[in-house]
Amino acid sequence: MKFPQWIAAAALTLLAGMAWSSARTIYPDPEQARTDIANALKTAAQAHKRVLLDFGGNWCGDCIVLDMYMHNEQNRPILEANYVLVHVNVGHLDTNLDIAEKYQVPVTHGVPEVAVLSETGKLLFSSRTKELELAVQRSDTAAVTRFLVQWKPTKQGCTMMSTNC
Repeated sequence: MKFPQWIAAAALTLLAGMAWSSARTIYPDPEQARTDIANALKTAAQAHKRVLLDFGGNWCGDCIVLDMYMHNEQNRPILEANYVLVHVNVGHLDTNLDIAEKYQVPVTHGVPEVAVLSETGKLLFSSRTKELELAVQRSDTAAVTRFLVQWKPTKQGCTMMSTNC
């Protein structure tokens, strides 16, 4: 009997996520969320970056793999140059739900979910269609790259068509 390719890909993704998570804790204590977001907004305002809120939990394989994709050699430079990343621990979908609601992130339907804020805290994007979770499930790191590039801030004087922005 031959395994379908998606089963093999899912197993590899899960194993990679388990290895990544054993190396570090991604989502801090849920009590830190408000302070972490406030600090991120201050840093973003000073550095002219966006704030990327990543809602999830250390128990969530897809959340761990998404973090791994965001920090791979292709995406890490984009992430670090353009975003202040905040991991918001939602417990087992029972913690920090008010924060998720504030940023229109439907974590009750599962995680990972993300929101992108401007340097002033304005909500620019919230994942209502699970695009990054689907990217993880399909092992599509390029989708994460496209997302990071799409939502990065533009430099003053740049247009969307400029390549140096």
